[in-house]
Amino acid sequence: MPDSIDNLDAVDRQILAELQSDGRMTNVELARRVDLSAPPCLRRVRRLEEAGIIRGYHAEVDPVALGWEITFFALVGLESQKQTLLQAFQEEVKQWPEVRECHMIRGGGDFLLRVVARDTAHENALTNRLTSHATVSRVQTLQTIHTAKQVPGVPLEM
Repeated sequence: MPDSIDNLDAVDRQILAELQSDGRMTNVELARRVDLSAPPCLRRVRRLEEAGIIRGYHAEVDPVALGWEITFFALVGLESQKQTLLQAFQEEVKQWPEVRECHMIRGGGDFLLRVVARDTAHENALTNRLTSHATVSRVQTLQTIHTAKQVPGVPLEM
């Protein structure tokens, strides 16, 4: 069972590349694209899922069409880097539906958050919620003007 990129053969990599491009295709179509019959292709996909290499399948939705007009990033610094404070902050913001990504980072802050807001008032309320948090010492927000590239997954060289 593959458990890292080093254990994947060219067909596994091609399967991953195809699924990253279009996770909705049928197994029959995937098998055709990677030049396998359907049963062994499905076995490979299941093996990749069981190994945790394929973590899930998701629909990409248009946030603006759903009323989420603003995407911004928040660089958050905590007053202390004690593990208990870092963990508590992380667990709390994971519960905020507007926080779409939470990354603990090195250099320049403790966390980088990608946040969505319905409008400027909502963005301001979320920023205030961050700045008034008991363990937060600083917040810098960066509003997205335009996204030129947003590609899920990782490059898969074959």
